[in-house]
Amino acid sequence: MHCWKSINVKKQYGFYRIFLLSMILVLAVFSFLHVLFQIMSQSPLYDQYFSLFIIGVFIIYPAHKLFHVLPLISYLSQIKLKTRFQFYFVPVMSVRVKKPIPKTAFILALVFPFIFINGVLLMGASAYPNYSHYFTMLTAYHTGICLVDFLYAKCLFKSPKDAYIEEYDEGYEILIPVKDTGYNQI
Repeated sequence: MHCWKSINVKKQYGFYRIFLLSMILVLAVFSFLHVLFQIMSQSPLYDQYFSLFIIGVFIIYPAHKLFHVLPLISYLSQIKLKTRFQFYFVPVMSVRVKKPIPKTAFILALVFPFIFINGVLLMGASAYPNYSHYFTMLTAYHTGICLVDFLYAKCLFKSPKDAYIEEYDEGYEILIPVKDTGYNQI
């Protein structure tokens, strides 16, 4: 296999641009969902269970990382979890697969947390309309976390169909199999 392209979204966009785009996405998603749920349900909003909402805020990120791993369960022995701290107190977790995996499995692993967690949160907002504002805030927050995954998935969609993805410290490499041309390669 040889490297078709290297992707480093954080270098390509920069930390501050990603952060700004994420904040804009959070505000847009919350505004849209909150208005939508208020139109669909005329129930009054309650502020009980605020402590559960705060716990949810802290649980979303580790759950997000866990749900990245679930589609890659067949690669479990090759997965390495690493935690570092940004700004000395914000934990940043990374899930790394030590060997190349097929593009479709990797894209599924990137979008699975968004589909599953946001689906559960939106069902919670529908089931408990009096607390829909909590669920929509958590959905918006989680969507902001997913922005980097969306940027990587966007780049991977443009790669060849039979590609494999390999992670390295700064991003991903898209590997494609070398076609046998009948000539000896040196």
